[in-house]
Amino acid sequence: MNAVLFDMDGVLVNSEDYWTEFQAEDILPAAVPDDDVDVAEVTGMNYRETYDYLEAEYGTAISREEFEERFEETAREIYRKHVEALSGLHDLLAELDARGVERALVSSSPHEWIDIVLERFNLEGSFDHVISAEDIDAAGKPEPDVFEYAASEVGVPAEECVVVEDSENGVEAGARAGALVVAYRIDAHDDLDLSPADEIADSAAELRETVLESAS
Repeated sequence: MNAVLFDMDGVLVNSEDYWTEFQAEDILPAAVPDDDVDVAEVTGMNYRETYDYLEAEYGTAISREEFEERFEETAREIYRKHVEALSGLHDLLAELDARGVERALVSSSPHEWIDIVLERFNLEGSFDHVISAEDIDAAGKPEPDVFEYAASEVGVPAEECVVVEDSENGVEAGARAGALVVAYRIDAHDDLDLSPADEIADSAAELRETVLESAS
């Protein structure tokens, strides 16, 4: 494998712990108060696509503007004050770099949020490519478009890429792109079906080891 495509939320930083709480207790009850929507349904989606999905599937009780404003305000709070980086992340990226493996951050989050994470954890320059789903006019996860686009940007066929994901939608997107998928099982999503993944890691140490083995 010649490239590793890292999801951000839930992989590089533990933001899913906070996003899950926000979605379950705040935004989903406000947007679709008459339906019990499982957070897993929308995890991994871009938040603007989440509104489209909820509107199409259930109908929404709040405006798109209010929905997006709540997400954006919460994002700044989460990324600036609360999240922690994956244990050993800098060493993992440095080892991949030493092996000549391309490294890309591929996220459904907008660049504004990604940039907060990169700056806060001194990750600027640690990735060869930083890609947001908002860079392309295509369907979001679980569709494979963002990973297919990332592979083309990296210059490596998707079949020679390792995708590192934590959500059902992300794992499915990576698998449908034809990549080797390493799923990271986290507490926020401990009940997800990650069976489409080629490998599943249950800890940060196991994730680092599995990625390095897959990219060797």
